[in-house]
Amino acid sequence: MKAKVNLRDIIDGMEMQFDEWNTYLNRSTGEVISVSQNDLRAAEEDEPIDHLPDWQQEDLKIAIDVVENFENYVELPTKYDINEYQMMEDFCYVLSDGNKKNKLLNAIRGRGAFRRFKDLVFQLDLEEEWYTFRDNAYKKIAIRWCQDYDLEYK
Repeated sequence: MKAKVNLRDIIDGMEMQFDEWNTYLNRSTGEVISVSQNDLRAAEEDEPIDHLPDWQQEDLKIAIDVVENFENYVELPTKYDINEYQMMEDFCYVLSDGNKKNKLLNAIRGRGAFRRFKDLVFQLDLEEEWYTFRDNAYKKIAIRWCQDYDLEYK
């Protein structure tokens, strides 16, 4: 029996990813978990963990479950799958104000694009529109991902 997954948990998991960490959905429980790559490597070592602090034992138990029951887990879309730069560019093109659109398109060229974009969104009073657009884009990615893996979502 597959669990029905919570779309908000999927989106939160996609937004809260870090380098050197993998984020998975447990197909059986519907739980979204993040596991460090170090813990995944340690889980493959099959070394005793009872000497470690409780918090580290808990992290390793999760990593061990991922390694031993990998068929129960699906990795969430990574930041490379999500492509927030493309989201920023798409947002620029949906703006009806040509002046704001052009300013934002210029801001996202070259190094520092993310910082310039966010600063300019704030200066142009487009924060609410940007975050609504971004949230909808994340939701579409999450829904498509659930459909790709035949996951029921709520």
